[in-house]
Amino acid sequence: MRIFNFSAGPAVLPTPVLEQVRDELLDWHGRGMSIMEMSHRGKDFTGVIEEVEADLRELMGIPANYKVLFLQGGATQQFAQIPMNLLAGRSADYVLTGSWSKKAYKEAQRIGDVRVAGSTEADRFTRAPRADELQFDPRAAYAHICTNETIHGVEMFELPEPPAGVPLVADMSSHILSRPMDVSRYGLIYAGAQKNIGPAGLVIVIVREDLLGKALPTTPSVMDFATMAEHGSMLNTPPTFGIYLAGLVFKNLKAQGGLAAVEEANIAKANLLYSAIDGSGGFYVNPVEVASRSRMNVPFTLADPALDADFLAEAAARQLSGLKGHKSVGGMRASLYNAMTIAGVEALVDLMQDFAARKA
Repeated sequence: MRIFNFSAGPAVLPTPVLEQVRDELLDWHGRGMSIMEMSHRGKDFTGVIEEVEADLRELMGIPANYKVLFLQGGATQQFAQIPMNLLAGRSADYVLTGSWSKKAYKEAQRIGDVRVAGSTEADRFTRAPRADELQFDPRAAYAHICTNETIHGVEMFELPEPPAGVPLVADMSSHILSRPMDVSRYGLIYAGAQKNIGPAGLVIVIVREDLLGKALPTTPSVMDFATMAEHGSMLNTPPTFGIYLAGLVFKNLKAQGGLAAVEEANIAKANLLYSAIDGSGGFYVNPVEVASRSRMNVPFTLADPALDADFLAEAAARQLSGLKGHKSVGGMRASLYNAMTIAGVEALVDLMQDFAARKA
């Protein structure tokens, strides 16, 4: 029996996708071997990666003047790779809304001149910044944001507006494909796969073509966006299994009705959990400002931290996994990615209500 997996990542994948992977693992489409064993330059895998890209473009409405890259190294490597490719001797602005945007800023400092355009750290990263709190440099090479902070549970629903000509760069690792987004508002989007896309090891970069060709001379070829785009993400051997599995996830999302339908389901799941937290009479607390509450990552604390171990033990007994909060903030965290079902959230809410009734 499969458990309900609330892990922040690597995270739950759709059961029908995993079943298809299982069925094709030894013999992909009658070829007598796994997709993992095929040449990445053969026509079979070339057809796979082209279809994966086409489906992602359709799901997200990616304009024709954007390149889609399937890379390795995860989103954390992009913290360095992005300034290596985009700074071009200039500076960049970073908006700090949680642990991941802060890490991206610190890594970019190793590459070149970057500055903080705004931060909510003084409020313990419990909200997205207001427009009047941001000070962008009109000469910046780009402005970087993390649109959903996995650890702190803060999501941006209103985008910052950098000055004209300053492209917006977004880490969307933990909520990409969770709702429709206007890709044309960004110069570059990047996302690690292990939350809403597929297995760890793959990162997707969506970059506007006019931002290519600006890499620092010291940038390795395999980290140069322009070089990887020129070679169709295959300058070296790409993460073939991750790309294949991501493609199955994209098919699954299309079968559900696309991102508009996916968003409706995600809103329902998030509302159910937040209602349970807010209706607990203070037994459970979510620290995030309501307007900035993430639909994907819901941190919450118990009124008495001494009850944390008991709560987690009862969760495990009910086949609910991955609820322990990040070590930097403590408490609990439930990640409600696309593949988490409403039944899983209902099971969690049942536990929370039952536990509070007995322990309050």
